[in-house]
Amino acid sequence: MDRIEGQIEERGHWGSKAEFLLAVAGNVIGLGNVWRFPYLCYKYGGGAFLIPYLVFVVTCGVPLFLLETAMGQYTQEGGITCWHRLCPLAEGIGYAGQLILLYSCMYYIVILSWALFYLISSFSSQLPWASCDNTWNTDDCVNLAAKNLTLNRTTLINSTPAATEFWERRVLSLSGGIEEIGKINWEILLCLIAMWVCKNDHKKIFFATFPYVMLLVLLIRGLTLPGALQGVVFYLYPEPARLFDPQVWLEAGAQILFSYSVSVGTLTVLASYNKYNNNCYRDSLWLCVLNSCTSLVAGFAVFSVLGFMSQEQGIPIAEVAESGPGLAFIAYPQAVAMMPLPQLWAVCFFIMIILLGLDTQFVSMEAVTTSVMDLFPVILRREGRREIFILLFCLTCFLGQFIMVTEGGMYVFQLFDYYACNGACVLFLSVFETLVMGWIFGAERMFDIIEDMTKSRPNYIFMLCWKYLTPLVSVVSFVCSMVEYTPLTFNRWYVYPDWAYALGWLLALSSIILVPGWALGQLFAGKGSLKQRWRHLCSPDPELPLTCKQRAEMKETTFTAEMEDLVRANIDGDENGL
Repeated sequence: MDRIEGQIEERGHWGSKAEFLLAVAGNVIGLGNVWRFPYLCYKYGGGAFLIPYLVFVVTCGVPLFLLETAMGQYTQEGGITCWHRLCPLAEGIGYAGQLILLYSCMYYIVILSWALFYLISSFSSQLPWASCDNTWNTDDCVNLAAKNLTLNRTTLINSTPAATEFWERRVLSLSGGIEEIGKINWEILLCLIAMWVCKNDHKKIFFATFPYVMLLVLLIRGLTLPGALQGVVFYLYPEPARLFDPQVWLEAGAQILFSYSVSVGTLTVLASYNKYNNNCYRDSLWLCVLNSCTSLVAGFAVFSVLGFMSQEQGIPIAEVAESGPGLAFIAYPQAVAMMPLPQLWAVCFFIMIILLGLDTQFVSMEAVTTSVMDLFPVILRREGRREIFILLFCLTCFLGQFIMVTEGGMYVFQLFDYYACNGACVLFLSVFETLVMGWIFGAERMFDIIEDMTKSRPNYIFMLCWKYLTPLVSVVSFVCSMVEYTPLTFNRWYVYPDWAYALGWLLALSSIILVPGWALGQLFAGKGSLKQRWRHLCSPDPELPLTCKQRAEMKETTFTAEMEDLVRANIDGDENGL
């Protein structure tokens, strides 16, 4: 049937269950699984780190994952309007989550532009980060991949590895600080444009499986290298004493929230394209298991290679282990340069990084754009307008990224990563999310909804988590993160100016303040008494689907009312007869 001109377009559903599962897997399994979890595991107690990690999985990760997936599937709405239908008072949670996602879209794709530059550079007869004979190298450069190199601690302290110089001087063209923004790096800008040109298609989400192939290849290669066992032991060797360090628990909690992609609305948006009777309970459990297992396996792939690198250089593995960009763009490329066929393994690694990041970027953009279009369906859900809106959104993000591909761009990038998308912000949202759904909307009601959609009732532990454990753990973690806060530094030596810290805190508070700000604004702007306004703002949309239990209760209420009317009519008739 032809669409009537100007008609609002339907939201639609996933073409198959596989599309939904692969889309969610592509979103939640990202760069953090590869470059953050392994480093945290080794740094905070090895195998002992798995204890706080699993505690947060059970008390926060899985319960929030299921809750948000069920919210989206039930309401068939995006990350903002789902809150409007479930509890209008808490709509600020949706706005805050989308703002964090917007910040993520602003800086996340810059990582992929760096990875693309490395990928292109890998197609050369000699890897450019494996020698000191390049124009960007200094007199202090040392090639750690050289077979005949003898190193000692003095040499390491007084020199700079070739991989580090390639990263800082060639890729970043790093300036002296955020005060020196400098010129645009045109090569990285072209790589950034190439990443934006990548088209998102629901069929192409099947590329979510390809990073697993690359990860498996790198895992097998890593485990067959000399020194791999040393790296694996270092990765998992337990240090029980670290369990008494609050920082260990904070890092475990932040890793779970980011890795599971909870509290920011992406899961809600993806699940909103499910059919009402999809088994989101089973899907959530399997996806959470897949996520955590991927993190663990990625640790073996990374640390087996770092163990090889440590043995080749004759230095402790602690001195080669890095996290974040340091792992992806310095430590791992440096290790690859020491292997036979280094170009092959470099290509495999950076293809994996790009595909992992693209899946996450696609879903983050989809979450933001869908949430905004659900907020303004009359304006944006018309033929041609969706495409125009997405184009304008992409252009806005792209223009905002110009500053991140300058000589001082890395300092701006770190501000966004450390403050705008901070774990404390997500912890704050998770506190209010569970308080609202557990106590105002009602955990029991949510249980009935999930049972109605999936025909199976979740384990009772989820209700305990939504009402008690998740908000308690999140509050404690949030408070501890504020107490343990340390100002951002770059490369362990550069201290940001005060105005930069103020900007960072402004980015962090811009999302947090939306939650109480929205609630107070709605309470004061509403009509009626304060009690009436509170009751109205805490009431779900009456047009939401009714569960079987609610329909039965309504039928029983209607039947009771009809019987009362019948009895009353008979009594009135008898009285009239008398």
